[in-house]
Amino acid sequence: MTIEVDAVVIGAGAAGLMCAGIAGQRGLRVLLIDHAPKVAEKIRISGGGRCNFTNRTTTPANFLSENPAFCRSALAGYTPDDFIALLRRHRIGWHEKHKGQLFCDEGSSRVIEMLLRECDAGGVVRWQPCDVQDIRPARGVMALETARGPVRAAAVVVATGGLSIPQLGASGFGYELARRFDHAVVEPRPALVPLSFDAAQWQPFAALAGLSCEVRIDAGVTPRATFTDDLLFTHRGLSGPAVLQASSYWRKGERLRIELADAEALRTALVSAKASSRRTCGNELAQYLPQRLAQTWLRLAGIDSATPICELRDRDIGRLAEDLSRWEPIPCGSEGWRKAEVTAGGVDTRELSSRTMESRRVPGLYFIGEVVDVTGWLGGFNFQWAWASAAACARSLVHKASRSVPHPG
Repeated sequence: MTIEVDAVVIGAGAAGLMCAGIAGQRGLRVLLIDHAPKVAEKIRISGGGRCNFTNRTTTPANFLSENPAFCRSALAGYTPDDFIALLRRHRIGWHEKHKGQLFCDEGSSRVIEMLLRECDAGGVVRWQPCDVQDIRPARGVMALETARGPVRAAAVVVATGGLSIPQLGASGFGYELARRFDHAVVEPRPALVPLSFDAAQWQPFAALAGLSCEVRIDAGVTPRATFTDDLLFTHRGLSGPAVLQASSYWRKGERLRIELADAEALRTALVSAKASSRRTCGNELAQYLPQRLAQTWLRLAGIDSATPICELRDRDIGRLAEDLSRWEPIPCGSEGWRKAEVTAGGVDTRELSSRTMESRRVPGLYFIGEVVDVTGWLGGFNFQWAWASAAACARSLVHKASRSVPHPG
């Protein structure tokens, strides 16, 4: 028996649940399908289990895409305040950390429960686990073959996410579907991911694993991005918020540019110390860097950390300050999909409507959330894109349904 609905949403993650709930509550018959037995696993683990559900400072500048202007309309149509209002309706407490990041007081499960209640309120039918085996346009509707039988729908919404964290069930289904319908796909790559280095190259720094310090980091070419945040040394390379941010812009073979200290300020301080301090070079530099990093850097620079600072030549001080302000290591790669928080790249936005998320090639086919070539910065921006793109899509579904005659059949 063929099931007939107004919309099928494929993917029960953040964007899929949001879209299904809105569309269902506005009168559409919605079927939500996911191949995994559990919903929204990325929400569950996000923010250390607290769900960094949005960022108050969200603007289009916080997103990376081959088409940077694409996200503007959706973000304007559904703001962080709109999602906060939804949380308040469900009596979910939240708090702000630094840099506009908002987290749940009671844990990520409350957001998942809220989205499921929104779907229930809209009469959304969920099939899980259920594989979608085929999708094809058929006489003005979309015909689907699934593990639970055939479905006909006026619209199909692809909210299948990206390739990051495959252990949670990530797949390339959305990209494969897009290519099948002749959509271009910007090559997916791991983003918000730790960067790794050749073992021999990294050997001098491996002992610094666990050490963290605030840095200024540049990465990328076009576009190039600069972030000031914490960097974390690991056994294999670099992590921490600053590096995760930079990783979205970095390409294999490119140098990072890391400012561990301000050159002029450090040079001035060390020259002053040379005239008045009895400290060793190691102890003096440790006033401005973590001690282990200071010791390692001096050793690599060929300076004995036990040398009194007063004996260091001015030109050595200048070189030391300059090198610390322009550390340019070349990663050999990233920690890959297993450690990536999101996927950069995705369905090319030039073939989607920025107002509705609908395909320009296949009427009735929509792409939302992470599967699209829109990648947010660290700190709640990717969830805001999920909510905003889902809301834009749902509004379009409702608008088109209100103009159509009768239901698919």
